[in-house]
Amino acid sequence: MLIGILVAALSLLGLGAAQAQDTPRYGGELIFLVPSGPPSYDGHQEGTFGVVHPLAPHYNTLLRMDPKDRTGTRPVPDLAESWTISPDGLTYTLTLRQGVRFHDGSVLTSRDVKASYDKIVFPPQGMRSYRKGSYQAVEAIEAPDPRTVRFRLKYPQASFLTVLASPFSWIYKADILARDLRWYEKNVMGTGPFKFVEHVKGSHWVGRKNPDYWDRGKPYLDGYRAVFISASSAQVAAIRGERAHIQFRGFTPGDRDTLLQALGPRITVQESPWDCVLLVAMNHERKPWDDRRVRRALTLALDRYEASRNLSRIAIVKEVAGIQVPGTPWATPPAELEKLAGYGRDIATSRAEAKRLLREAGIPEGFAFTFKNRGIPQPYEPIGIWLVDQWRQVGLSVKQEIVEASAYHPMLARGDFDVAMDFQCSFVVEPDIDIEKFQSSGAAGRNWGRYKDPVLDELYAKQARAVDPEERRRLLRVFEKRLLDEEVHYLYTLQWHRIIPHSARVRGWTITPAHFLNQQLDAVWLAE
Repeated sequence: MLIGILVAALSLLGLGAAQAQDTPRYGGELIFLVPSGPPSYDGHQEGTFGVVHPLAPHYNTLLRMDPKDRTGTRPVPDLAESWTISPDGLTYTLTLRQGVRFHDGSVLTSRDVKASYDKIVFPPQGMRSYRKGSYQAVEAIEAPDPRTVRFRLKYPQASFLTVLASPFSWIYKADILARDLRWYEKNVMGTGPFKFVEHVKGSHWVGRKNPDYWDRGKPYLDGYRAVFISASSAQVAAIRGERAHIQFRGFTPGDRDTLLQALGPRITVQESPWDCVLLVAMNHERKPWDDRRVRRALTLALDRYEASRNLSRIAIVKEVAGIQVPGTPWATPPAELEKLAGYGRDIATSRAEAKRLLREAGIPEGFAFTFKNRGIPQPYEPIGIWLVDQWRQVGLSVKQEIVEASAYHPMLARGDFDVAMDFQCSFVVEPDIDIEKFQSSGAAGRNWGRYKDPVLDELYAKQARAVDPEERRRLLRVFEKRLLDEEVHYLYTLQWHRIIPHSARVRGWTITPAHFLNQQLDAVWLAE
């Protein structure tokens, strides 16, 4: 179904064989907009597009998702040219390409890959790894010779190749990591198609063509400039005034229509379902959020179906969602979803129950708390306004505090909040990746609810190991019910919908359901 939606959307928008058959042209500087700056430069520790969009062109990963695949679900070689999997599914052996060099001229070897993955999978005390929860199956990482990397698993993990294709798992230089494990937080040095030129905080990021790139003939661009602009209106004005070619994250339906009307054939639009959803994190280490009755009341207050009808007209959100993108193989059937707290159609009954739970928990009428939200207009602003209004209707008094985007992740990591907006945006539609953040704090590097739930951890492990699809679906439904209904560790809002209107000059870039993919820019070129 997902593939059909994507193909249909792209066909309707006139993107077809003609564009794909164009001969790439060399030269030019791609100018793209980024609504958020990078908290740090280290992709292993970060999870925001504000890092991957400006920095990904400087790096490579072992595998990547096929940049021509609109579903974004097919792993293909990047630094690893081939791989084998043992019959028991416990050993993955990857062979590296020859002739790959870092930007300082040194040769990449398996030692660099091992050092990078040791940092991701087995981070030392005090070092945060955003994705270590996806690698619970890994027992050891070996580099038996300069061109061979071996991952030994404790148990089979069907999604392991997909996990290795994470666009954040950049390969760093082992010698640098040995000297200073935090060097990459403030510095850039990879093997990618573009070399780092400069970063002016709050203004721009510049990369120039790597003339010694291992993939001969690429990149096509002379360079790129990422311009940091947070205001949606300013982003639209930049595209409309043709001062920028593209913004890779997404625009609203209204913005799309405005640009189409203004630019006509000079604008191209690509649309896709989006594996992204805003969440509400409740700090379980603070009262009254350690009480499941209070957490349950917050979700029961939300009329998600009315929000879907109304907010989808003005924001980059659309479907009512559980733990998987609606319409994809692992998604919850709507009839099952409606059985969960906060997903029923009778909002009056749900809100009456919310008020009862609050009284039972000793929460007085007009109880006040601060809801922290990320300083990015879409869709954080409209969703935040909606949440505050919904909670008001069950007798809560909520003040919204906007936190500047680059400071937001550090705030979440410190636990400096009572209730805060969180998000789950994956680079591929795959349960192991979409739900790994919900494991207990410590097992997952980005569980901002700061809870411990060994039952949920066990369910995650069981679904990851399940070979039979029906058994995996059953386990996912049990996981979802515990997460969203029984314990209400997190709240889901609405699934996003991705809309990218861009200059018709931009070629070689394909939209996917993830705004983290296809950002190496090696295949992108500018038509005359």
